[in-house]
Order: sequence, then structure tokens, then C-alpha cells
Amino acid sequence: MKWRILLIVVAGPFFLHAQDAKILLDRVRTKLEKVNNYVAIGTMKTNVAFLKAPVAAVKVYFKKPDKVKIRNEQGISFIPKGSVNISLGTIFNNTNDYDIIDVGKEAGTGLHIIKLLPREENAEVVLSTLYIDDQLALVKKAKTTTRDNGSYELEMSYAKYAAYGLPDKIIFIFNTSTYKLPKGITLDYDDGTKKKQLSGTDEKNSRVEIIYSNYVINKGVDDAVFK
Repeated sequence: MKWRILLIVVAGPFFLHAQDAKILLDRVRTKLEKVNNYVAIGTMKTNVAFLKAPVAAVKVYFKKPDKVKIRNEQGISFIPKGSVNISLGTIFNNTNDYDIIDVGKEAGTGLHIIKLLPREENAEVVLSTLYIDDQLALVKKAKTTTRDNGSYELEMSYAKYAAYGLPDKIIFIFNTSTYKLPKGITLDYDDGTKKKQLSGTDEKNSRVEIIYSNYVINKGVDDAVFK
């Protein structure tokens, strides 16, 4: 009996933290569940050390549960394969498939840090770390480690579409050394000599920034768009 009481006393706070984190994740999910589909218009700026790519007009298509398509005028979608969907739908459609670890608040920002460990042994995503605004129930930053495509970060800023959990600005930060280019894409690369002169820091700081000017939400998106 004494051991049972001790177990409850020691483990109790951990269960409470996990419950609090689950409630916060549910609040975030409630916003995202308002969105069945959307078409977003914006501009994409690519800042990759070995790639010359102009600022491009883009259309981003999303449809539940996890269909995402990015189209731009150059025909290039330089987003890490397997990345968290722009709507974060992949994670929040399946929170029951993860073990939740409440890390607490981030120093300086006060954002709530929650780690998600997939229960499936061979899942593509190995670990997701979310930085969430408690009051607004919005994910401001996400760090993801994948099995085959390295690690990457997303940073989100919200304004007009915050009620839907949709960002007005999103930044992908990733390491180009672990990124696999889609087949059939022709890009304007710098020459090999110049690439060799780049530092490891330059490669790790590769980023893609998308600023949205408009979303059309829940008006329908044809499945043919994603083929």
C-alpha cells in the first residue's frame, strides 16, 4: 500500500502535465478542424545556398486529411519531402497516435513546448516538438525529425486567418545536405566550386518563406489538383 501511495505522489504531476498538454493540443485541433480545404495565394522566397530562384507567385492547395500541393510560376516547389503539412494537419489529425511529453514553457517567449513521440515503430516522423501560444492556441514554431529526410523547422506568424489556425506567413528552415530533390526538376545551380566554399552553417540555414495574401476556405478543392 505504501508503494502505491508513493507511486501516485511521484507520478501524479506527470499525468497532470500530460493532461494539460492534451487539452492545449485539443484547442489547437479545434481551430484546424474548421478547415476542410483551402486554396491560398501568396509569394514564395527561396533562400538556398546552392540555388538561384526568384521570388515566385504560388498557389497552395489543401484538402483533408493530409493532401497538400504547392504550385508556382516556375513549377518548383522546394519544400522538404515529408514535412509537416502547411496546415499542421498531419499531426493534429492523429494526436492519439503519439505519446505526449509536456516540456513546459520556453524561456523568453513563454511558448508552451510539447513533444510528440509516434507510437508506430517505423513512422516517418521520429519526433515533433511544438511551441504553442497558450492564450491563442496557435502553433508558432514546430521542429520535426524524420527518418529519411533529416530535420527541419517551421515558424508561423498569424493575423487575418488566426481563427482557423492558418498562418499569414510560414518559414521552412532545413539542412540542404539531407534534402532530396524531386525527380524531373531542373534548377539553376551554382557551380561545384562555389558550393564547396559554403560553410556548414550556410547549408543548415537554407529556408523557404511563404507569405499569404488570401485564403479561400471550405469552397472545395478537386482531387485532380493533387495528382
